[in-house]
Amino acid sequence: MGKKKTENAEVRRGEIEARIRELVSELGAPNSAVGDWKVIKCYEASLAGRELPYNITELMEARQAVRDEINELQAELETLQGAE
Repeated sequence: MGKKKTENAEVRRGEIEARIRELVSELGAPNSAVGDWKVIKCYEASLAGRELPYNITELMEARQAVRDEINELQAELETLQGAE
């Protein structure tokens, strides 16, 4: 692989790794719209027999979309690493 191609692959790999970290952080962040805390709040409400504070179906779909993006990025990363 040429030097330019190698540099481009390294830049892309860095971008992918940064995005994966961002998405993983988003799932756990206390201020995220798809954060674990919303799932916990829904679970607590469910255990107490109260109305769920968030639409659990929409929340789970949004969280799955984040996981799907992570999986796609990880697959792209593996492809980049296999091309070296």
